[in-house]
Amino acid sequence: MTIARVALPVAARTPFDYWVPEGLAVTRGALVRVHLARRALCGVVVDVCADSDVARERVQPIDELVALPPLPPDIVALAEFVADYYQAPLGEALALAVPPLGLRTRRLADVQDDPAGPSPAAWNEAQRAAIDAIDAARGAFVPFLLRGVTGSGKTDVYLGAAQRVIAAGGQVLVLVPEINLTPQFEARVRAALPGKRSVTLHSGMADGARRAHWLAAAGGGADLVLGTRLAVFCPLPRLALIVVDEEHDGSYKQQDGVRYHARDVAVWRARERAVPIVLGSATPSLESFTHEEGGRYRRLVLPLRADPRATMPRIRYVASQDPHAHDGIAGPLWNALAACLARGEQGLVFVNRRGFAPSLKCVACGWDAQCHRCNARLTFHRDPPMLRCHHCGHAERVPGACPECGNVDLLPLGFGTQRLARALADAFPQARIARIDRDSTRTRGSFAAMRAQIEAGEIDLMIGTQMLAKGHDFPRLTLVGVLGADNALYSADFRATERLHALLTQVAGRAGRAGLAGEVVVQTDFPTHPVYAALAADDHEAFARTLLAERRALGLPPATHAALLTAEAVRRADVDSALDAAHAAARKLAQETAGAVTVFAPVPALMARRAGLERAQMVVQSAQRRALHAFLTRWREPLAALAGRRVRLALDVDPAGFG
Repeated sequence: MTIARVALPVAARTPFDYWVPEGLAVTRGALVRVHLARRALCGVVVDVCADSDVARERVQPIDELVALPPLPPDIVALAEFVADYYQAPLGEALALAVPPLGLRTRRLADVQDDPAGPSPAAWNEAQRAAIDAIDAARGAFVPFLLRGVTGSGKTDVYLGAAQRVIAAGGQVLVLVPEINLTPQFEARVRAALPGKRSVTLHSGMADGARRAHWLAAAGGGADLVLGTRLAVFCPLPRLALIVVDEEHDGSYKQQDGVRYHARDVAVWRARERAVPIVLGSATPSLESFTHEEGGRYRRLVLPLRADPRATMPRIRYVASQDPHAHDGIAGPLWNALAACLARGEQGLVFVNRRGFAPSLKCVACGWDAQCHRCNARLTFHRDPPMLRCHHCGHAERVPGACPECGNVDLLPLGFGTQRLARALADAFPQARIARIDRDSTRTRGSFAAMRAQIEAGEIDLMIGTQMLAKGHDFPRLTLVGVLGADNALYSADFRATERLHALLTQVAGRAGRAGLAGEVVVQTDFPTHPVYAALAADDHEAFARTLLAERRALGLPPATHAALLTAEAVRRADVDSALDAAHAAARKLAQETAGAVTVFAPVPALMARRAGLERAQMVVQSAQRRALHAFLTRWREPLAALAGRRVRLALDVDPAGFG
């Protein structure tokens, strides 16, 4: 009897044994349908052997092979690495590499060759040098950190390098941080690679289209694959180059399930396949910056904007508490907006809060609207009138009076995108205004339609969240106003200032990208803060060195390596009991590491209650990655014994934050 060991997408550390029916050709990497108890599941064969340790009468048969090509050896190995490093079940890691398995699939013919487009713009000297360096590394693992100011033409470098790779018969994988960035990137690809086939992969695609694109990539028919973090697991038989755009972006870190970081997985994959990888950013992550400083990554620099007419925008700071402010906008910003519109140019008001106001408060007794499922305020939305929790999705009607004292005078506090859109419409009735946030772009194609309007000059003013902060190139956008940036300075997250600087650099970079001069007006009460000083000086390198010195002094990543264990349960007592036991087990194991691993006591999470669950956490860390990994591998066994119906435990290796 032939036995196939099948990894299933369940919380099991080891594969399950199934016997192979006669006539069924099963190999490592094959996708199969099986039963686990009464559940029908799809799994991946990871081994084929002659016998099983399980009693023969308990071994079930494989139901059938899935009509898809087997996962190639390098993808199975990639999933095994992810499962091992991120301490996740192998079946869940392999499931990331499997396309949707619906019954209906779009025909492969629907994935058309890209039409011929215009030739790419001539490269400047810095771009050409970067492309030549990447091309010279073909056939070897060489990690590049491409550092370029906003608007410097990093995309042209990616596509220039891709042209040469594809001309030599290779395939290219390009990762972008968000779904909304793929449409405009696709257009750039079509223009740069006429006649070549490119496909996209992201979770927002229909299952049939995603499966067809996966097949085109896995079969070698696609020359370039453009996708979000899940695309890092796509089979590519002729892979010759990997690109990770905006490598610093937090969207590359998966926050549930298998908590992998797509950038780091991409680097591992490039090393195993012996291909170059390009990590691009105007504000590299401290992890990548550290690798560059240590000589592990090669540095490529684009110091100037690609358009020779363009210069970096002028940065101006104005007081948030300006006496001439109204509707949350300071007097100097009102004046700048008026001047921008008078010149017939476009402006952007950036605030990273959707809704009308972040809270609703009673002016009589001080009551404010709280989510009963989270330790968070409810956001007041006006269109339609609702109170919504942006953490768990809970929604309720706006009360007609204060539930505590009966006062009918309820005051919306703070400013969100809805409120600013209304204020700007009142102030500039002739202006064509677009609000761009997650609420206004829920329907399929709505964001693309808005973007087309902006490019056509049919929008004068934009009010948006970080959806507009990166990757967009609007030649007539000359003014960017930033509200509420100081909120991040009060965050308990140790990465808050790093993220704020990256976000401000990106949003400021939308201004003045062509022949029109750009200006950025930032409202802040702390204009001399290092974040704002670095933004004004356009000196990310000095800012990164300052942050690294702080992290080393405090023993925080990337100076150390960490893992975060989070516990969630309906009852606080169950959370505390589970973490106390986990902490005791961790301390016992840490004693055997001769001080290489430090175990911190459990504490409440920054959001101690979310979606009706009580939450707490603990951190373990080490200066040595190998020591931490060995510790975590041994810690998993007592953690598995603690997890159950009442408590959900999640282990996050290299967490994005300690929240």
